[in-house]
Amino acid sequence: MLPLQEPAAARPGTTFRQMLERIRYESAYPTRERAEDVTRAVLTALGRQLTGDERVDLAACLPVEAARIFAGQIPDRQPLTGWGFVKDLAARTEATPATARWDTGAVLTVIGDLAGPTLLDRILTQLPPGYALLFGRAELASAV
Repeated sequence: MLPLQEPAAARPGTTFRQMLERIRYESAYPTRERAEDVTRAVLTALGRQLTGDERVDLAACLPVEAARIFAGQIPDRQPLTGWGFVKDLAARTEATPATARWDTGAVLTVIGDLAGPTLLDRILTQLPPGYALLFGRAELASAV
């Protein structure tokens, strides 16, 4: 039997800079500054969507600077769908929807890895439809 790998959230010491470098590398951004701009925009937007214990637990999994950006937002009363999230990000960053979708997936995939599968399941259960793909997961439709 293979030993289970410790979830990313349990690995101490991930810095904001390391998180940015991973986002930059995996998403092919030309500079760390571009990766940082995108990361800050997506963390800010996500901070407006997530509430409750999931919000607190996710902040605890993030590097300190990322947690401050995320937790510094006031959640919206009505959360956006996944597509609404992308369109809102595009409008706020003056990007095309395609670019905003790429940026969202680039950051949320890394955030999901830091959170680990159990917390990510809880986050996806709380959010409206359309976020699973943004976090790099398949989104299964429930049977009617």
